[in-house]
Amino acid sequence: MLRTRGESMKWFWVLGLVALSECLVTIPLTRVKSMRENLREKDRLKDFLENHPYNLAYKFVDSVNLDLGIYFEPMRNYLDLAYVGTISIGTPPQEFKVIFDTGSSDLWVPSIYCSSPACANHNVFNPVRSSTFRISGRPIHLQYGSGTMSGFLAYDTVRFGGLVDVAQAFGLSLREPGKFMEYAVFDGILGLAYPSLSLRGTVPVFDNLWKQGLISQELFAFYLSKKNEEGSVVMFGGVDHSYYSGDLNWVPVSKRLYWQLSMDSISMNGEVIACDGGCQAIIDTGTSLLIGPSHVVFNIQMIIGANRSYSGEYVVDCDAANTLPDIVFTINGIDYPVPASAYIQEGPQGTCYSGFDESGDSLLVSDSWILGDVFLRLYFTVFDRENNRIGLALAV
Repeated sequence: MLRTRGESMKWFWVLGLVALSECLVTIPLTRVKSMRENLREKDRLKDFLENHPYNLAYKFVDSVNLDLGIYFEPMRNYLDLAYVGTISIGTPPQEFKVIFDTGSSDLWVPSIYCSSPACANHNVFNPVRSSTFRISGRPIHLQYGSGTMSGFLAYDTVRFGGLVDVAQAFGLSLREPGKFMEYAVFDGILGLAYPSLSLRGTVPVFDNLWKQGLISQELFAFYLSKKNEEGSVVMFGGVDHSYYSGDLNWVPVSKRLYWQLSMDSISMNGEVIACDGGCQAIIDTGTSLLIGPSHVVFNIQMIIGANRSYSGEYVVDCDAANTLPDIVFTINGIDYPVPASAYIQEGPQGTCYSGFDESGDSLLVSDSWILGDVFLRLYFTVFDRENNRIGLALAV
C-alpha cells in the first residue's frame, strides 16, 4: 500500500514515540518505615537525636581529601529515608535494597567482611561469588553525622530495571557506625547527585548509564506516592507523563554539586515567613522532611502550633491538618503550595508530627533549605543533567 509523504512522516513520528517509551526504564520504589519511626517505636529516638543532631552544613561545603590514600564523602544522618528500590550487583546477581538518593553520588552496600552488628541485619555482598568482581585496593571512609562507614572500593556489574551497568565503581563496607544502620530497612545507598560529589576518580551510576548508551535521555525522574506503600517510582532515560498534570516548570540548577536551586520565598497567607529575599534549596529524595535553619524553622513551628515533645520532635494537634493554611514555596516565580495535610504527619497512636525539622546552625548555610519527601510527594520531579535543570509539576 502506498503512503503519502505526510502519512509516512506521521508513521515515523509514532515509531519514534514508541522507541522513546521503550527506552524509559521505571524502577518501583516501596515506602518503608524510616529509622526515625523504628527508633521512636523502641523509645530510642531521644537518645539518638541528642547524640547526633542534624547539621545542614555538610550540604554546602565541598568534600575534603584528608589523605591521599583515603577518600571522604560528606553524608547525612539517613534518619528519615523511606523509599527503597531493588538492585543487584555481581554475576550471578546478589540483591540489595537501596535508597535512590539525589543527595549523594556514590553507590555502597555492606560486604560479607563487615564486622559491625548492623551488617548482620542486612544483605551483604560476597565478592567470591561474583565472576565479574574487581577490587581496587583503595580504602574509603564515608563520613556520616553519626560516625564513619569504613570500607574499600570495588568494581562489578550493577543491574536494575533491565539496565546492565558494567564495571561500576561501588563501595563495600567493613565497618558501619554505632547503632546507626541497625535500624535501617535498606541495605545501602545509590547516589544520583552530580559527579563532583562522588569519590574522586570514580564515575557514578547515572553517568555510567549515559556513557554506556543504556538510556536515551540524560535525565531521571521521581514520583513518590502520597497514599500507598507501593506505587512510587524512579524512572531513567525519559519521563512518563501519566504521573503528573499540567506542564513541567523548569528551574536552573544553581550549583552543580547537589540538585540545588534558588528559591524566592516561603510564605503563608500571603506573608513571607522564611527565605525572605531569596535563599538556596536542595531537592533531595534522601531527606523525608522540610529542613531549614533552626531559628527560622522554630518560628514556623510556633506558627503552626507545634510543641517540642519528650523525644525532641515537634508534635502538632492532628485537627490542625484540616484548619491550617498552605505553606507556599515560591521557586522561579511559581508557587508550590504544601497543604497542612502534607506538612503535618500522623504517626502511631494517633500522634501527629510537624513535617519541618531544624538543621544545625552554621554561617556556611545561612538561610538554606532541603526540600525532602514532604514536598516531593506533591510534585513530580525531573532531574535533567543534559540541561542542568530541575522540572517540577503537580503529581497525580
